[in-house]
Amino acid sequence: MEFKEMVRKRRSVNFFDPDKAVEQAVLERIIEEASLAPSGFNLQPWNLLVVRSPEVKKRLRKIAWDQPKIEQAPVVLVLLADKDGWKPDHPVMEKSWQNQIDLGYTRPEMREWFDRAARQLFGSDKGSLTFAVRNSCFFGMALMLAAVDAGLHSHPISGFDHDALVAELDIPDNFVVPMLLAVGHFDQKQTLGPEKWRKSYREIVRQEL
Repeated sequence: MEFKEMVRKRRSVNFFDPDKAVEQAVLERIIEEASLAPSGFNLQPWNLLVVRSPEVKKRLRKIAWDQPKIEQAPVVLVLLADKDGWKPDHPVMEKSWQNQIDLGYTRPEMREWFDRAARQLFGSDKGSLTFAVRNSCFFGMALMLAAVDAGLHSHPISGFDHDALVAELDIPDNFVVPMLLAVGHFDQKQTLGPEKWRKSYREIVRQEL
């Protein structure tokens, strides 16, 4: 599928067919393809909770402004953004650092510089939050495009009570949740509305310098 076709087919649909499952192999493919998304220092500060349980989805629906698609979609992904993902001794950070040494992108003696740079960029409360959300949302967008490529639809959901969600699912303090992502097959009994307006080049570009 060409990119221009993929981005046009990606729609935030409100109606999912609850009787059409998302196979585990397909879901794993979507997630692993999305993991090719970029991240600062390749730290990949994202994780997912994969929700298939009808009981858990019912609880999530109450937290997410009673949106029916939470229960209709066969899979709801809870995107976790790790505010600690840049810290020394974090397992993903250490794995990424060793990988960059193995590939020849850096040298062991650069570690002190790396840790200092990461602390300067991400060490504050604002910096760590920005780091986590920015990079995890790259991954979130990649998930949506990978779903299209697999013949599925999705809907990113930001309408939920964050604190209630964290408490309900017992999410550790180092994570924030930028979005929920409903994934499944569009309910063909429904009508997919026309594409909504998008900004043009001239409306997007404030200034050419």
